[in-house]
Amino acid sequence: MKENRLERILKIISEKVILTQDDLQEELKSQGFNVTQSTISRDIKRLRLVKGHDANGNYRYISAASAGDGARDISHYRDIFSKSVISVEHSLNDIVIKCYNGMASSVCVAVDSVFSGRMLGTIAGDDTIFIIAKSAEDARSLADELKSFF
Repeated sequence: MKENRLERILKIISEKVILTQDDLQEELKSQGFNVTQSTISRDIKRLRLVKGHDANGNYRYISAASAGDGARDISHYRDIFSKSVISVEHSLNDIVIKCYNGMASSVCVAVDSVFSGRMLGTIAGDDTIFIIAKSAEDARSLADELKSFF
């Protein structure tokens, strides 16, 4: 059932402009999938969906793979980062990224996609991302690189 739902989500976002998790939940319910908001949130993370502009300029959920040249299209992630981040600070092996309200999740997907090998993990809230780097030097280096994104 989960695999069918994940496939259906990818089909829905490829065919319709989906702006919110509520929109996606309603569309899934109309197609016979009884899902909660928390399930939608986990599915979005699992599928690595981000909010971005499609080929027609519509701002919507898109898969990282469709954002350009696969999940490694850094220019797409740089665009998300530059339009969503307010500040990047680090201390010891921690990095804190402050974002505009509601944008931390999308930025976190971008950071995870581009820099996953350089950190132990990330946590995203509504407007803040917390990153734990492997060392203080890694945190400084990563923070400097993140700052160059905007």
